[in-house]
Amino acid sequence: MTGFDRARAAETALSAALEASALVMDIYGQGFTVEYKAKNDPVTRADRESNQLLCERLTRAFPGVPVIAEESDPTSWSSFAGADAVWFVDPVDGTREFVARNGEFAVMIGLAERGRATMGVIVAPAWGRAFLGIEGQGAWEVAAGGGRTPIHVSDRATLRDASAVVSRSRANVRVKDALERASAAAPRAHGSSGLKAVLVATGAADLYPQPAPAGMRWDACAGEALVRAAGGECTEIDGRPFEYASGELANARGFLATNGRLHAAAVEALRGIF
Repeated sequence: MTGFDRARAAETALSAALEASALVMDIYGQGFTVEYKAKNDPVTRADRESNQLLCERLTRAFPGVPVIAEESDPTSWSSFAGADAVWFVDPVDGTREFVARNGEFAVMIGLAERGRATMGVIVAPAWGRAFLGIEGQGAWEVAAGGGRTPIHVSDRATLRDASAVVSRSRANVRVKDALERASAAAPRAHGSSGLKAVLVATGAADLYPQPAPAGMRWDACAGEALVRAAGGECTEIDGRPFEYASGELANARGFLATNGRLHAAAVEALRGIF
């Protein structure tokens, strides 16, 4: 998309995500009922109302740019393949954690341009923390008053004693065994794919591996953009780059975020686990 204003897109996404975060926390405090879209796939009005707010804000600011959002009607996604720019929105990433009330959930907005993740916003409502990453510019934690503190991945160069975060709800013994064989530290379970990406982007963890099933593109785009902007790397678990303009929505070959320096070693250690 010629002349696409990425800086304005970042500010729009950050403002919208913060607004949605406040809405989500209001519902979190009020109480809510839980429905199920499928087995082990809960949804609440926080997901739906956040989804509506985010789609409205993004569409108003950038008409014509497709918005692929988890709780939207799938028919609205039909025209995004091949688009120069696409929004990927997860209105509440970690709904299981939202329902469990453990605070490990996030509002996520990712932007992909020409098939590559270029900007990501991840807000952790219960933590009161917000993060922004822009390709080629950097990554920051954004304070309540708007101040920005740069964040960066860790500098660990090998898997020995590396710290990994893994899914709380999709634990995989093969990942644990592979990391153990590579002499990494015992992995920590954590909710929300976005928050696990935050832990890598801020250097609190060295890697986050998730074999398939690894959610959908709205689970990946913002996290990938943030990790890469913070100096790390993010690919499918076999090392192939994500392609956001293909029309494919499932992360069918897993997800791997690392500090970059140990990415190749992690891909090798996890080979065949997807």
